[in-house]
Amino acid sequence: MAQKPSIPKGTRDFSSQEVAKRQYIISTIKKHFESFGFQPIETPSFENYDTLMGKYGEEGDRLIFKILNSGDYLSKVDENLLTERNSTKLTSQISEKALRYDLTVPFARYVVQHQNQLEFPFKRYQIQPVWRADRPQKGRFREFYQCDADVVGSKSLWQEVELIQLYDAVYTDLGIEGVTIKINNRKILSGIAEVIGATDKLIDFTVALDKLDKIGEDGVKKEMIEKGIAEDAIAKIQPLFAFHGTFAEKISQLSTLLASSKEGMKGVEELTFIFKAIESVGLQTATLTLDVTLARGLNYYTGAIFEVAAPETVKMGSIGGGGRYDDLTGIFGLKNMSGVGISFGLDRTYLVMEEMNLFPATVASTSQVLFMNFGEEEMAFNLKAIQKLRKMGIKAEFYPDKAKMDKQFKFAEKKGIPYVVIVGSQEMENNQFALKNLATGTQDTLTIDQLIDALK
Repeated sequence: MAQKPSIPKGTRDFSSQEVAKRQYIISTIKKHFESFGFQPIETPSFENYDTLMGKYGEEGDRLIFKILNSGDYLSKVDENLLTERNSTKLTSQISEKALRYDLTVPFARYVVQHQNQLEFPFKRYQIQPVWRADRPQKGRFREFYQCDADVVGSKSLWQEVELIQLYDAVYTDLGIEGVTIKINNRKILSGIAEVIGATDKLIDFTVALDKLDKIGEDGVKKEMIEKGIAEDAIAKIQPLFAFHGTFAEKISQLSTLLASSKEGMKGVEELTFIFKAIESVGLQTATLTLDVTLARGLNYYTGAIFEVAAPETVKMGSIGGGGRYDDLTGIFGLKNMSGVGISFGLDRTYLVMEEMNLFPATVASTSQVLFMNFGEEEMAFNLKAIQKLRKMGIKAEFYPDKAKMDKQFKFAEKKGIPYVVIVGSQEMENNQFALKNLATGTQDTLTIDQLIDALK
């Protein structure tokens, strides 16, 4: 007996209804991307191994799916390397490519390769799948879509202001009111590390601090100690674990804490500018808050860091994130090309909308009307009408086989098709159509023009 097929953990099949809902979210995001002046691009699903590795920090590198070289990939590997059994060294010898981990690093590579054809500042959006060898859990998958918007070629903080407005516009349009846009600045994190004398442990410090919501204060302190950060240094950041107040009040507290750090105070200045700009124009439904523990654990952020939290009524991780990366294209040889971008988490946004029951009833993949099949003559008559309906943008289909009416009605009901058209000899003689509403049971006899109006 054949074994029942399955799919890899962390991946999913999508039903037609689920696809329709996902496309609804994507179309909404694309609409706002384009209204803000972003242009679409696409990049390959896999990149060269060296393009991706070393760009996301040690934790990120471990989550990259590597692709084995084709053919006898072990034949050219040195015997000593095989005996050593060092997976890190071996992987680079047997894998020349890897599935993309995100869309930002491939975008940086794209900018460097096509810099002579681009007009800077360049605003791009990209909606494609990415892959991470992460532990699957609610809202976290190994294959998922990212919806990114980035600007490269400008250091202006007005770009950060605009991206906050973009988040607000999209989530308001989707009906997800009450999202919280968290913001921090990498310069502030660098300043804090400098003030406590742990500059050489900046990455370890930020990675641990970023886990505060997951492992708590004691867990963060424990991880910092394990990474070699002194206990007296950790004691100096105690105020961070109880940071509260308004945005302006938090800025004031940071100004005091970071007074001796030039880098830290630069971060304070940047956050102050962004906050005042947003305060002057306001947001529709989102709230902007300063979260000094926000680090996102990625090496390439150099300025603002964003993360979007779902409404408190929904238990969900972040549904968006991003930040400023002044040095990202420099790793590919293009210096002084500052960039800033944000990403929308499609899968988590979908789960939030499902839980909050926010999808409009009109979002459906099914046809609006089914033409019943009573024979070849009736079907020839139906096809002409179906063609006209489709030209008017009405989703119409027919039952392919001549069958009992009851069977065809049940087919329409199971597929969720709301209307059925019945055509017999009398309808053909009068050039009319009997339209039945399956929800109410009412039936009307209509001309083709009346049928179009009724279905529209």
